[in-house]
Amino acid sequence: MIVDASALIAIARNEPAAPAIADVLRSGAILLMSAPTHVETFLVADRHPNPTVSRHVETLIKAARIQIEPVTAEQAAIARRAYQLFGKGSGHRAALDFGDCFSYALAVDKDEPLLFVGDDFTHTDVLVAAY
Repeated sequence: MIVDASALIAIARNEPAAPAIADVLRSGAILLMSAPTHVETFLVADRHPNPTVSRHVETLIKAARIQIEPVTAEQAAIARRAYQLFGKGSGHRAALDFGDCFSYALAVDKDEPLLFVGDDFTHTDVLVAAY
């Protein structure tokens, strides 16, 4: 299963989806995150006014044993295509940002469901992780 930044941020901010997302992270599934998405996660967490959000995200990544995956050339090509099709400024309802495109690319490349919060990815062809 691929983990998007939005899933970890939802837990760290105690958003309504947090308990269900936490259950998925504890499910024992192999969890992967693209390296650029990992950076994006901390860009969001670090700018939160509460400094514990960033520490909470770091703890979540370690506790869930989320593996940070380097970007392959194939994934880079998929991410670029995702931005062309679904990216902000494309006019598509998904309006994926830079980090989203790498979550999408890893999920497509690995043929794994994507764990996320929000509706942006629901407007793409990516497999969706249930929670």
